[in-house]
Amino acid sequence: MLVDFYELTMGNSYLKEGVGDQIVYFDMYFRRVPDDGGYCIMAGVEQLIEYLDDLSFTEEDILFLRETGSFSEEFLDYLKHFKFQCDVWAVPEGNPVFPNEPLVTVRGPAIQAQFLETMILVTINHQTLIATKANRICRVAGNRPVMEFGSRRAQGYDGAVYGARAARSSAAVLRRPIRWPA
Repeated sequence: MLVDFYELTMGNSYLKEGVGDQIVYFDMYFRRVPDDGGYCIMAGVEQLIEYLDDLSFTEEDILFLRETGSFSEEFLDYLKHFKFQCDVWAVPEGNPVFPNEPLVTVRGPAIQAQFLETMILVTINHQTLIATKANRICRVAGNRPVMEFGSRRAQGYDGAVYGARAARSSAAVLRRPIRWPA
């Protein structure tokens, strides 16, 4: 249940207002590249797919939400029988990406698409940041070896593993030319 509480309250409202099954599109993108770097390297797609494959609400999740008093029984029943039905498109891992272009697009019922916001942002933002930095370091290093020591500063075990994975995936970009607007 990696979702912000407000996304759940919005889902409850969508259901109450009868628009929960309305098909919507959401795009994840960034507005600018820090330090005028020109591009970023897409990363985190594999973890996003794994999350989507396992997306469900347990009895414990529903009990917790019921105890908050913030949700209708109709919404809690919706979560109990939840079956993910969105289509999700993403830029392939390791590709350069640019400001204001969609990195991930979600198409599906409004309630379900809303649930994905937090996971998409945390997964893609974190790993793309690391992959981009690793790509820049490798470009500057040229033929010299580069080592990844991110585990020493990572926020938890998953952060360390996913950070190392993102850094490694950026190496794929170095095998093909990158072009971006001058």
